Amino acid sequence: MFVLELTYTAPLDQVDALRDAHMDWLNTGYDSGVFLASGRKNPPDGGVILAAGDDRAEIERLTAADPFAAGGVCTYRITEFTATKTVPALDAYRRQV
Repeated sequence: MFVLELTYTAPLDQVDALRDAHMDWLNTGYDSGVFLASGRKNPPDGGVILAAGDDRAEIERLTAADPFAAGGVCTYRITEFTATKTVPALDAYRRQV
């Protein structure tokens, strides 16, 4: 699994100009089963996405396709982790180590 942390690198008006395209990109990620949860950080200087997967290169390709990243208004910090304990709804993503 991955935690994708977005940090805005441009003023919010520039971020907002790309928000609809970013939301379409997020919906595609949800539809494909990769994205499990997402939302804005508080304070709103970026966002966080919880993503399923085992292929870091694929996650890097996916984040690079985000209109926010492609438009130069955010950077991503990608943290890979092994979920060894989950709520029942996320049992499918749990791994034994």
